[in-house]
Amino acid sequence: MLYVHAQTENSFYDPESSSERIISSFSRPDSMLLATRAKYNQAAQRNADLEAAGYLQEMGRILFFSGHYPQSLDYLLKADKIFRDKDDKNLLAGNLGTLGELFYRNRQIPLARKQYDEALRYYEELKNESGKAEIYGRIGHLYEKRQLYDSAFYFQHKALQAYQHVNHREGLAKIYENLGSIYEDQMHYDSAYSNFNRAYVLNKIQGNDRAQIEVINNLGDVLRKTGKYRQGLVFSFQAMDLARRQGDFYQLSSAFNDIAKGYNFLNKNDSAFFYLAQSREYLSAIYSQESNKQLALLKTLYDIEKKDNEIEKLTQARKTDLLISIGTGVVVLLVIFIAGLIISRQKLKLRNEQKLHAQSMQVYETQNQLMEAELQNKKLQEENLKQQLEIKTKELTSYTLHVIRKNQLLEDLQTRLEELGKEDKRDQKKQIRQLSEQIRLGLNDDQHWEEFRTIFEQVHQSFFDRLQQQSEALTSNDLRLVALIKMNLTSADMATLLGVSQDSLRVMRHRLRKKLNLQQGDNISAYIQSI
Repeated sequence: MLYVHAQTENSFYDPESSSERIISSFSRPDSMLLATRAKYNQAAQRNADLEAAGYLQEMGRILFFSGHYPQSLDYLLKADKIFRDKDDKNLLAGNLGTLGELFYRNRQIPLARKQYDEALRYYEELKNESGKAEIYGRIGHLYEKRQLYDSAFYFQHKALQAYQHVNHREGLAKIYENLGSIYEDQMHYDSAYSNFNRAYVLNKIQGNDRAQIEVINNLGDVLRKTGKYRQGLVFSFQAMDLARRQGDFYQLSSAFNDIAKGYNFLNKNDSAFFYLAQSREYLSAIYSQESNKQLALLKTLYDIEKKDNEIEKLTQARKTDLLISIGTGVVVLLVIFIAGLIISRQKLKLRNEQKLHAQSMQVYETQNQLMEAELQNKKLQEENLKQQLEIKTKELTSYTLHVIRKNQLLEDLQTRLEELGKEDKRDQKKQIRQLSEQIRLGLNDDQHWEEFRTIFEQVHQSFFDRLQQQSEALTSNDLRLVALIKMNLTSADMATLLGVSQDSLRVMRHRLRKKLNLQQGDNISAYIQSI
């Protein structure tokens, strides 16, 4: 089956869609912008603020429909400020609706909703049913595009009620078209066709042929989607004829595309190719025409900005000249006045300066003396701390050596007692074993550990606190081993101090490595020295 390129089928609530297409297809936005700008300048010169704000809003809408959103936002915000200053709620609400549509086009949905909600409050306060209906429709469209169809139906029906209240047929037609689009999205084609047909009838009564083109296209789409290809083609040809009479190239291209899809489903590929080519030809012409318009509009924007800058420079220059003239007169008067003051107070100034200089020198000398005294005091404190550290280090070393000698002596006594215990005398053997056990307990005695730890902490401040941050599972025996490694003792000395054999010491070091999460090959001594 021939593949036919699909274009956007569903319409949405946009009361300015017809104006947008007029600007896009039939007029030159650059010329419209220049004409509106000229009217704005005249209104501004007459200080007609509300009229000027209206032209600002119109320029913003021209740029908005032309796709120049930053410049459009600038004009719309300027109009917004004037409408607020003048407290014209009706004009302000209309401008907020356009701002909401601008934010929606830029995918800033929360900002768009904020503008719509504020506009709705003003319309409700003014009891403007048509304005309320317009905003309800736009809010409903926001939900439709997010596929929140329950909320979309809710706001479209509120818009429908408001338009029915004032019998606004053009608005009713657009809302019925919106409802048809929602039903079509949900594939409820009978309901979609019914609502599109209501829009068709209302547009026919109003004689709104431009809006009718899109409705006829939608009717053809629904018939085609329900398999009624020939009936759908009838509507598509009607839309084509109506678009050709209106000179709407965009809708004409869309109609050709729909006809191509209809023939495609009927397996008439030659006709499908023909109308698809026609659609693409018109699209190409539209794109070329739009490109030329955009270039012309960009040049117009550049010229307007250039003229605004020149006007600003001239205005600024006039203000500068006026300020210079005023300033010159003031300066002359000040010079005369100051000259008299200078002559009368020069001597007093000199005397005050001499006094201030003398006081400054005195303060400077005092500060220097204080700084020197403070520096000397810090040096003394540093020397005192160094001396205390050296004393504590010596105490720690002396204490450690003392414990080593004591443990070595105890080990010798233990060895000798164990040899005596091997003799045959029973009573002697029992007594010697008791003495040996007491000596063994003496080797593992913890009574000097706290004293050792206190001295060690004075030399290596907060070492154990930092160590505990690395691993919270360290026991008192682990801490002892770490402290001895920190002191760079030999394995023999550490084994003697801890009262264990060399093999037991290796096992203790291996367990300590695991608790400190050290990798294979990491040096435990280097790691502990770095803490």
